[in-house]
Amino acid sequence: MASAHERIKELRTQLHLSQDYVAKFLGINRSTYTQMENGNRKVLADEVAKLSELFGVTTDSLLNKKELSQPAALFARSFEKLDERDQAEIMNLIRFKEQMKAQGIE
Repeated sequence: MASAHERIKELRTQLHLSQDYVAKFLGINRSTYTQMENGNRKVLADEVAKLSELFGVTTDSLLNKKELSQPAALFARSFEKLDERDQAEIMNLIRFKEQMKAQGIE
């Protein structure tokens, strides 16, 4: 079975995401992310949660090899093609929708 760092790299490459993009998503620098992906740095619990969100998989499937859902893969590929401004706009929309759902407003 693949280790967590191997699984993270596998999912990132499947989704055609750059290390730089994933590092920015996590709020860390690229060299720190590279260390994590190479197994030279432990993945923190909050990073596992963020990575599972980004990759569209459960934390369990991130840590234990399972396939990525088709909608999540399609979204991630489309998202990566957008410029930073458009990506930020979509992330804001996602946060807004999550807040609406949390408040019971659909």
